[in-house]
Amino acid sequence: MKKKVVLIQDNEEILDIMDQVLEDEGFAVTPSLNTETVEKIEEIDPDVVIIDDHIQGGKKGSKVIEELKSDPNTEEIGAILTSTSNDLPQTAKECKADDYLQKPFDIDHMIDVVKKNS
Repeated sequence: MKKKVVLIQDNEEILDIMDQVLEDEGFAVTPSLNTETVEKIEEIDPDVVIIDDHIQGGKKGSKVIEELKSDPNTEEIGAILTSTSNDLPQTAKECKADDYLQKPFDIDHMIDVVKKNS
């Protein structure tokens, strides 16, 4: 059975590339340009959520991860925070993300991080 990934990025090009790469690696991806997908997280039941910290007009990715990790129903979902911010390692730690991807990232590194956390 395919591992499920919820992918939330604010840049459509990056979203499409990540979606394609993860699909090619055998993941079932639910891609989104906003955080509305998070409201359906329990019915999607993903193995891992990859979210950018800066989503246009939505909650910060770090806040979404913090909420997922503090809810007993979703705390087991792997959570990966992405950002161009130099504070990313600290932000990821503070919101209890399982891992982070500093942008721009290497595709092979992204695949390793997703596999490790799903």
